[in-house]
Amino acid sequence: MHGYWGGPWGFGWMGGIFMLIFWVLLIIGFVWFIRHLVSSRSCYAHHSDAALEILKQRYAKGEIDKKEFEEKKKDLGL
Repeated sequence: MHGYWGGPWGFGWMGGIFMLIFWVLLIIGFVWFIRHLVSSRSCYAHHSDAALEILKQRYAKGEIDKKEFEEKKKDLGL
């Protein structure tokens, strides 16, 4: 026996709308997730660039010597 809207589960034409909404939300979620990953990586790169710039300034001012500069640069993974 079929429901009021047709189809075995009572959804009929509304099932197609729900399916479309499901796929649209899934694609939007996937795109958001990828953008989040990319932005977090670029944010990390920005922080490393800023840290290196501060390190260069300290070296230029004479606050640290070449050995310490190289050690700290290595610690930053640069």
